[in-house]
Amino acid sequence: MVYLIPLGYSLVRSVFRKQTSGIGIGAPTDVFVGLANYVDVVTSPVFWEGILRVFGYGLIQIPVMLVVAMAIALLIDSRAARGRGVFRLSSFLPYAIPGIVASLLWAYLYVPQLSPVIQLVQSWGWDIDLLGAPTVLFSIANIAIWSWAGYNVIIYTAALQSIPKEVIEAAQIDGANGWVLAMRIKAPLIRGPIALTALLSTIGSIQLFNEPVVLRTITTAIGAEWTPMMLAYNATFAANNFERGSAISVLIAIIAGILAIVYRKLSTRGSES
Repeated sequence: MVYLIPLGYSLVRSVFRKQTSGIGIGAPTDVFVGLANYVDVVTSPVFWEGILRVFGYGLIQIPVMLVVAMAIALLIDSRAARGRGVFRLSSFLPYAIPGIVASLLWAYLYVPQLSPVIQLVQSWGWDIDLLGAPTVLFSIANIAIWSWAGYNVIIYTAALQSIPKEVIEAAQIDGANGWVLAMRIKAPLIRGPIALTALLSTIGSIQLFNEPVVLRTITTAIGAEWTPMMLAYNATFAANNFERGSAISVLIAIIAGILAIVYRKLSTRGSES
C-alpha cells in the first residue's frame, strides 16, 4: 500500500497537463490529455539514450558485483577460511555508507588533482581519465559494485548456510575439493537467491541516480538528463513539469514490473523442472 499510493498519484497526474489562459492571466488549470505525456516521453531521444546508458551500466555492474559477492560468500562459508567475522563485517560496511557519501568518497579518488591513486599511476607515465565520456560509466559502476556487493554477500551467506550438511559431507566423501564443492554443489543449490539478487540489481540499475548526480558536479560527461531517473527529476523540479515527470516515473515502474514478471515466470519454470 505504501508503494501503491505514490504510484497511483503519479499515474493520475501523468494524464494531465497544466494550461494557462491565452493571455496568461489566472492560475494554470489541469487539462486531461490522455497518453500525450507518455507519447512525448517515448518519442524523446533523451529518454532512450538514458535507458541505453542504464542497461549498459547494468551489463557492467551486475555480473561483476554478483561474482565478487559470491566469491566473498563462498570464502566466508569455507571451513578453511580464517577470520570469517572480519570478512563478513568488512564486506558489509560499504553498504552501510549512504550512497551520496560513497559517491563523494569515490569522486575524491577520481579527480586527478586530488586522487593519490591517479597521481601515482600518472607518475608511471600512464595518462588516465576516470571522468571522461568513455570511462565515466565504468567509474559509476565501480561505485555501485563497492557499495552493494556486501548486501548480496549477506544474502548468499545465509543461503549457503541453509544447505544441508549431509550434502556437503557426501560430496567431500566422494573426493570433491574446495573448487568443485563451490562450483558444482554450493552455487547450483542457491540459484534462487542468485536470480533474486540479479533481478533486484537490474531494477536498481534502472533507478540509477545518486552516483551520476554527484559525479556530475566534477565532470561534463554527465548531463542533467543522463539517466531516466535524472530525466524525471529534472522535469519535475527543474522544469516544474510534474506531469511529464510522473509519466517518466510510471514508465520506469512498468519496466521494473515487467522484469519482475519475467523473473517470476523463469523461477516458477525452474522450480517445476
